[in-house]
Amino acid sequence: MKGLEGEMLLVRIFVKESDHFEGQPLYLGLLKALRDAGIRGGTALRGIAGFGAHTEMHTDRILRLSSDLPVVVEAVDDEARIRAVLPKLDEMIESGLITFERANVIRYLHPNQGR
Repeated sequence: MKGLEGEMLLVRIFVKESDHFEGQPLYLGLLKALRDAGIRGGTALRGIAGFGAHTEMHTDRILRLSSDLPVVVEAVDDEARIRAVLPKLDEMIESGLITFERANVIRYLHPNQGR
């Protein structure tokens, strides 16, 4: 598969660590949906603190281990691929936030592509 280059679309999906879809953590389901849609890469990032629409603070600084920390799933690909998977993502997310922003990809290579 050809490497990415130039203007792409970054999708950023904000959910909670405790969110689930079909018996698995939502962030894993989102990554699988992105992969199945042909998106060339995705990452889930666990936040150390955050709040959402209900303004309740979730943090890893409390005495008990929080299982409801923020998770951000990100992926970059061409706009058509990102927009094509959006209905599936929307179906999976009960509460959360999805954002888009333009990303100028400078370099994206698979190890087998060489330099």
